[in-house]
Amino acid sequence: MSDLEIRDADLSNPRHAEAIVAQLDAYARDPVASATGRGLSEEVKRDVVPGLRAHPGTHVFLAYRGDSAIGIAVCFLGFSTFAARRLLNVHDLAVVPEERGKGVGRRLLARAEEKARELGCCKLTLEVQEHNARAQRLYTHFGFAAYELASEAGRALFWQKKLVAGQPQ
Repeated sequence: MSDLEIRDADLSNPRHAEAIVAQLDAYARDPVASATGRGLSEEVKRDVVPGLRAHPGTHVFLAYRGDSAIGIAVCFLGFSTFAARRLLNVHDLAVVPEERGKGVGRRLLARAEEKARELGCCKLTLEVQEHNARAQRLYTHFGFAAYELASEAGRALFWQKKLVAGQPQ
């Protein structure tokens, strides 16, 4: 595993930008990660790296084996009001199928944790698909657990409301 390297992505570097798009597209094609399994649209492929570059608090880590990108972690800084400190959310974590089970995801998470500690964050957060048992095992092994503030309140659920451009609120 000595040829595995985790790099902090330079969003201005065309090679890193290309790797980011390729990794996210492969992730979007994975039926476990995506409901459609169709990959990224051409519009998203064009806009994702400029969008990441423009978003404050973006941290992207790429896993390489030799010259090939084989995994990605896309993270964003957030803020915990209850701790009055930053947090780092692992928004996307993906490893190409042929490299899974070889410690790549664990190394990407370790780099995200290292960055969170450098930034003085109080915690790492992430979301995981309910039926993605493999990812849940990785996250549990790494120390993640379901989020709850108080046991009597139960676990927190991650919800969303999609907003469509051009439609009134």
